[in-house]
Amino acid sequence: MPNLLVKPSDHSHRIDVTPHSAGWTYVGFGLHQLAPGATLSAETGDREVCLVLVAGKGRVTSGTLDTGVIGERMSPFEGKPWSVYVPGGSDWRVTAETELTLAVCSAPDASKALPARVIAPSDLHQETRGKGSNVRHVTNILPEWEPASSLLVVEVITPGGNTSSYPPHKHDQDNLPHESALEETYYHRLNPPQGFAFQRVYTDDRSLDEAMAVEDGDVTLVPRGYHPCATIHGYDLYYLNVMAGPRRTWKFHNAVEHEWLLKA
Repeated sequence: MPNLLVKPSDHSHRIDVTPHSAGWTYVGFGLHQLAPGATLSAETGDREVCLVLVAGKGRVTSGTLDTGVIGERMSPFEGKPWSVYVPGGSDWRVTAETELTLAVCSAPDASKALPARVIAPSDLHQETRGKGSNVRHVTNILPEWEPASSLLVVEVITPGGNTSSYPPHKHDQDNLPHESALEETYYHRLNPPQGFAFQRVYTDDRSLDEAMAVEDGDVTLVPRGYHPCATIHGYDLYYLNVMAGPRRTWKFHNAVEHEWLLKA
């Protein structure tokens, strides 16, 4: 099995997770740091893409779509993101207006039927989950109730000292309506950036059981199993989740031994 902790490849902080490199079927995740005036372009082929402006401003074009300059926040810890959905069978181009952190989230697109579209901050649904030291703040970028073929994209901010993706849950069985099978990536950022957090990925039988210290810019892979996170005191944790599987719905199963926490 590939290493579940993916570090940026070099000083450019680039990340390139493909189904081949991850040893799975659906999810792809790329992370690019663009200098002002720099461009990045690609063809989607048989995959759909959600371009998330994690931090900075840029212009996105795809076919007849031209967003003009979009982007408001200069840090993932400041407000909501701008994003652009691009279907399969298309091409796209991003030009950075400022320093730009760009996430390229992808998954199979069987239909290639949807148009490219802008996903503005005003379109996004936000919610706070949990209580006490299990509070986290969720922004749904491409949830299951918005059109896409396979992709689910969400970002979460977990305040320092809190847990997240907790109580531990999993979504690795195609057993609807109880549980859906979804691969998942986590792109982690810390504020301040010298901080760290922890993530454990494990199964009931412990055939998979990895505990990882994650630092600013790291990506973790969740091919199966439970996957809780915890960040240390003084350091807020941001993560961008990308999920996809055979059916586009998020139905999870809580670890039975920890489910009591939901009623405590």
